Amino acid sequence: MALSALRGAVGFLTRIPVGHDEQAWTAFTASPVAAVPVGYLVGACLALPFVAAGSVPVGVPTTVVAFGYLLLTYGLTGITHLDGVADCGDAAVVHGDPERRREVLKDTTTGVGAVAAVALVVVGLALAAVAVAGLGVGEAVAVVVASEVGAKAAMATLAAVADPPHDGLGSALADGSGVVGVLATVALALPVAGVGWWAGGDVPGLLVATLPVVAALLVAAVAARWARRRLGGVSGDVFGATNELARVAGLHVGVIAWTLS
Repeated sequence: MALSALRGAVGFLTRIPVGHDEQAWTAFTASPVAAVPVGYLVGACLALPFVAAGSVPVGVPTTVVAFGYLLLTYGLTGITHLDGVADCGDAAVVHGDPERRREVLKDTTTGVGAVAAVALVVVGLALAAVAVAGLGVGEAVAVVVASEVGAKAAMATLAAVADPPHDGLGSALADGSGVVGVLATVALALPVAGVGWWAGGDVPGLLVATLPVVAALLVAAVAARWARRRLGGVSGDVFGATNELARVAGLHVGVIAWTLS
């Protein structure tokens, strides 16, 4: 069951060809916490541009490394979650009650709110990647892996506390596990501190590596509150938007933490 859930999570969260079948999807929706281990896998893959840049004998411009990171991010994970950012962006700027905002979520028309939201996320991600490229290789790996684990932990946290306003992806992922689910998510995310220990070789490195996860969980808390007030509950689009926003927040917090440590 655990392996099926993990395969379902990999199939849903990445473009890695592991196959898409009903059994794996059902197992994942029954245990959304399986998203957290996928964060380690995706984070390790997304750290490759920084490792490669640090391994060559010539200096690679940070902007080039950052662009490589962006290409790999959306090449590996797809743009499904970015679509959630766009839909939530439109819903955030429209006037009306939660029902009216949910109508906007389902509308296929792209509005100014969607364009602005996606632009901010992509620019925020690119600027964070430039900053990460300016760190040492070990520190860059720690930030990238921790931010990706945090992003997936944010989604798992939402699944534990979500109250979907209608049937759909949000209701499929919501498992109603509550505090137990949140604690399980945190337990699976905490080992990322080991990457910080490897990068820094000391206790501060261990602690600093957990800050992107903390930032991501705060993003999940804000997203859940906003969704309840503005949409009447957490929808599938909110899950996607939370993943993208948590990644950006984790990268920026990680860079700041390593710079000040």
